[in-house]
Amino acid sequence: MDSPETVEIARAETERGDVVLRRRPSPAGADILELRVNGVFVMDTLETTSEIELAAQALELVDEPTAVLIGGLGLGFTLQRVLADPRVERAVVVEIEQPLIDWMRGGTVPHGPSILADQRATIVNADIAMAIAEARSTYDLVLLDVDNGPGYLVHQSNEAVYEEQFLHRCRDLLSPGGVLVIWSGNEAPELLWAMREVFGSAEEQRHDVLLQDRPEGYYLYLARR
Repeated sequence: MDSPETVEIARAETERGDVVLRRRPSPAGADILELRVNGVFVMDTLETTSEIELAAQALELVDEPTAVLIGGLGLGFTLQRVLADPRVERAVVVEIEQPLIDWMRGGTVPHGPSILADQRATIVNADIAMAIAEARSTYDLVLLDVDNGPGYLVHQSNEAVYEEQFLHRCRDLLSPGGVLVIWSGNEAPELLWAMREVFGSAEEQRHDVLLQDRPEGYYLYLARR
């Protein structure tokens, strides 16, 4: 049950359902923003480790990550970490929900405007599968955080993102030595197997965090072209 101090500050109905931004107080001071999609908790501004590590782990693996493609804007923390690396010259973010882009640009998410003001960042309102299918550029890093993982989908249509056909297209987009990293909220052995089929090898990393005051683990799946 929600705390009576939790306040809904933005809501949008899209073709895929409702996207909601909520604010709740923090004992530490600054209010916490929380993003929910179709009633499912997606992320908040209290625990951002997983979004940051998605970028950090990948950036460590490539000497010159000049071009980065990010699937999923979220609350901007993956993009922020990518842009903190001076080696990055271009970061393209594909986000399917236009309201989330608007909340970031317009300041409903307070830290959003400063992140998106970086001239290296481009935000594309599109489905990630379509965007990658139609992409003409190559990238040194492809970072995907578009759902909760193949076993706990918020949108069933995202199932294809974790399958071999899509992974082959991701591999084609990578420059030689480029890296693909996929975020999952739960262990996904079938994804690891598919990535190994496509790339020849892949790595699973477990990271432990506190989410909504509960210990949780999330997983990163990494493969290099």
